[in-house]
Amino acid sequence: MIQSIEKDYLLKLFEMQDLKYKDFQAKLMPTVDPDTIIGVRTPQLRKFAREFAKSAEASDFIKQLPHKYYEENNLHGFIIEGMKDYDEVVAALDEFLPYVDNWATCDLMSPKVFKKHLPKLLDKIKQWLSSEHTYTVRFGIEMLMIYYLDEHFDPEYPKLVASVKSEEYYINMMIAWYFATALAKQYDAVLPYLEIRRLDAWTHNKAIQKAVESYRITDEQKTYLKSLKVKKE
Repeated sequence: MIQSIEKDYLLKLFEMQDLKYKDFQAKLMPTVDPDTIIGVRTPQLRKFAREFAKSAEASDFIKQLPHKYYEENNLHGFIIEGMKDYDEVVAALDEFLPYVDNWATCDLMSPKVFKKHLPKLLDKIKQWLSSEHTYTVRFGIEMLMIYYLDEHFDPEYPKLVASVKSEEYYINMMIAWYFATALAKQYDAVLPYLEIRRLDAWTHNKAIQKAVESYRITDEQKTYLKSLKVKKE
């Protein structure tokens, strides 16, 4: 039964295949085997996910880990994103995140239900940040960036991100992205992390680079941030 279901949804994914888009995606994701990329544009996949999530097949699909194709992982992520129950979403993420193997799948997931459960989510984020899985950690940092840099900001949250130490490029890139965004939204609270060099040199400089590229940073702030760049040893 599962084989016929799998064949059915895969057939629909391949019907949406765009080979030029496949080649484009492959260049953006060096960690993903090009042969596992079908080439489905994100708006089409999101639309399909909304329909597929309503079917009985979807509950079987999300139990079939690991998936073979990049689009299957994205489909899985979109299904989780649309779930309405917070505990169900967290349980599904805990099952799925260890199998995520690229930044794109990781970054596309932002469950809407999280907005209603921010205190509980914060405790879960702390667990994700201590994970041994690259994209679980990246996802945790991204959730701090999305949900806790505006009215729910607390000076303790950048400390959580700065405490993450890793040699993984995709974790450090997300740390840099977090601090660049934090500079745009909470400049005075976050600036000391760069002034006292709480981050490793690469991440420190990348955060400054991304901040300077932002239109939300003033020219005066950009000039000062550039002066904080460090030379790599």
